[in-house]
Amino acid sequence: MKKRYSRVLSGLCAIAVLGGIWTSALHAQATEVKEKPRLYTYFANWQVPRARWGEMEKAAAADQKLLDQAVAAGTLVSYGDDSNLVHQPEGPTHDNWWQAMSMAGVLDALESVSKSGPPAVLASATKHSDAIYVSRFYNWHAGTYKGAYTHVSYYKLKADAPEEAVESISKSFIVPLMEKLLADGAIVEYEVDEEAIHTESPDGFWVEYLSPTSAGVDKVNAALGATMKANPMAGPALGSMVDFTVHRDYLTHSNVVYK
Repeated sequence: MKKRYSRVLSGLCAIAVLGGIWTSALHAQATEVKEKPRLYTYFANWQVPRARWGEMEKAAAADQKLLDQAVAAGTLVSYGDDSNLVHQPEGPTHDNWWQAMSMAGVLDALESVSKSGPPAVLASATKHSDAIYVSRFYNWHAGTYKGAYTHVSYYKLKADAPEEAVESISKSFIVPLMEKLLADGAIVEYEVDEEAIHTESPDGFWVEYLSPTSAGVDKVNAALGATMKANPMAGPALGSMVDFTVHRDYLTHSNVVYK
């Protein structure tokens, strides 16, 4: 019982500190940050031989008409494809994805794409994996973005983090910071994702943003650094809930359509 109370107290202290960051450094938004309707993402990773990388852009174009139709019909709200910029020996080289406001939406799109037949280049993939994510905290500017930059950070909660840790971190820290960057034009989309179908640790979550230019990545880093410098308790507050030893970053070149 004592351990349980200690866990709750530790979580509340961290949340209180992050709340102070929100109100003092980011001046708070006029309205309280609230979670949004669930946004689902189907994500397919591919590891393709370097000699065939040029064919992946043609492969993405092959599905564009079908995905545009799904967006026009309201089945999907966005879709895109990415090429990895920071490669790892066993990691993916490319990915493609789409988003809907329901699990049915992403699954119906998957069925339609599967029936159309996969592009030949995908048969050369040496590795492939899928994931389905869900987000309650996100926003975007509608439009088509070619050659943009997607930055994704993976984090894992500590075993003793409060159950509402992702929600609290999102409301008190991530959303206010990202909304300011969105308003400034440094980014055009962001989201906080968790797995809807768990293939990794249930304690994991991802913070993703899309910048239309490479300069936007610098602006995000500068804004994050300024916020942490202005609030020296931010690091310890986050560190009390997040295991940073397994933190990983991903950076891709992206072609995206947002409704």
